[in-house]
Amino acid sequence: MEQIYTIPINEAFENSASDHSLGCPFCNLHKKFEDDELSLILGASMMEPDVRIKTNELGFCNRHYKKMFSAGKKLPLALILESHLATVSESLTINKLLPAASGKNAAKTFSKLSETCYICERIERNFNHMLNNAVALFMADVDFRKKCASQPCFCIEHYGQFLAMAQQKLKGKDFAALYKTVFQVEEKYVKKVQENVSFFVKKFDYRYADEPWGDAKDAVEKAIISLTGEHPEE
Repeated sequence: MEQIYTIPINEAFENSASDHSLGCPFCNLHKKFEDDELSLILGASMMEPDVRIKTNELGFCNRHYKKMFSAGKKLPLALILESHLATVSESLTINKLLPAASGKNAAKTFSKLSETCYICERIERNFNHMLNNAVALFMADVDFRKKCASQPCFCIEHYGQFLAMAQQKLKGKDFAALYKTVFQVEEKYVKKVQENVSFFVKKFDYRYADEPWGDAKDAVEKAIISLTGEHPEE
């Protein structure tokens, strides 16, 4: 476990523990990875030959095309698209020159391309590495255990991923200790989300019209965030 990889994990957990409005620390780490990758691909990494080879091969998902476009850097994006489209065009030509198997080859080539994304692949690799280090930190650092216990929540997706990584790396009482810590956080959180959604529904009954909203006014948005890690308007 390298120190350089523990710093952002500790910072994310410290920040969420001290300010519960920040929500799931893993969501914040994931967002940081995504922001960093978007900045790199539209900046310094764009002209690196090895990066261009990978972006030509993998392309990008719809989400990350939209985010790159929204960044307002059309020239770097146009250069990426120019190079990637050349690869797409080449694949079309190759399939055209093989009439007997062209349909089958095209289906395989372009179905795969629609399922790959350079940025998603990079984020997933870094995020899995970070999950591994978070499990190691939990076992090595008593203070980090306290930070885990002080979290406002984990979104459902990252809760499952954290436990899955812990299950791979830990055995017996070690896994039980981590599970107990994060379960207590998650049980309280999910119960609160559930209560707020139920009260949101009740507010549409005239008998509850005069009841104060409390934390339930944005219950639908918060419930979706808890399940997906993202605001529904993103």
